[in-house]
Amino acid sequence: MPCSIPLAKRYRMERSLCGALPPTTLQSGFRLVPWHDRLLEAHAKVLHRAFAEDFDGRVFPCFRTLDGCLELMRAMRGLPSFCPGATWLLTAPEGCIGTVQGLMGEHRFGMLQNIGLASAYRGRGLGSALLCSAIGGFRRSGATRMNLEVTASNLPAMRLYEKFGFRCIRHVYKPTASSSEPEASATIAPIIRAGNDSGDAIENRR
Repeated sequence: MPCSIPLAKRYRMERSLCGALPPTTLQSGFRLVPWHDRLLEAHAKVLHRAFAEDFDGRVFPCFRTLDGCLELMRAMRGLPSFCPGATWLLTAPEGCIGTVQGLMGEHRFGMLQNIGLASAYRGRGLGSALLCSAIGGFRRSGATRMNLEVTASNLPAMRLYEKFGFRCIRHVYKPTASSSEPEASATIAPIIRAGNDSGDAIENRR
C-alpha cells in the first residue's frame, strides 16, 4: 500500500512596504537588540526554545534540536542575501525570549524568516514589536515589498500578519515528520520557504 505522508498547509503572505504600520509599544523591561555576529548562538537558542515542541518543529525538523537551529542560523548568516537590519533579538529581564530574521531577495523584495517567541511570552504584543522592527529594517535596506510563510493552523500568527497588512497570495503543502522520527540535520529549507518556490512543497496559487 502507498505510504501516506501528513501534509501541513501553509499560507504565503505578502505586503507592500509603503504605508503606516499599526502602533506598537514595547513593554517596560523588554529590549530589541539589533543583529551582531556574536548573537548568532542566542538567536539559535531562542528558535529552539520557541519551536522545538511546536507544530512547526514537525514541518521543519531542524527546529527540534539546538544543533539544528545553530546550523540554520549559520546557513542564513552565510547567505549574501542575509539582511542584518531585519534581524532582531528580543530580551526580557530573564534573558533572550524572541527572534526574527530577514533576507533580501531580488527586485528589492524582503523575505521575513522565523519569528520565534518563547511560549510564556506570547499574547503580550511582543510579536508585533519583532515584526515592526523587521519591517523597519527592510525599509532601511531598500526593500519595497516583503513576504513570509505561516502554518495555516497558527491562528494567532495569522491574525498578527493580517493586522500588519499581509494578504495571502497562495498556499503550499509541506510534509511533516512524526514526533517519533529522528531529528533531521538542518537545511536551508526554512530560508527558501519565504522567498522562492521550492520543490519540497505542493503549491496552490490563490
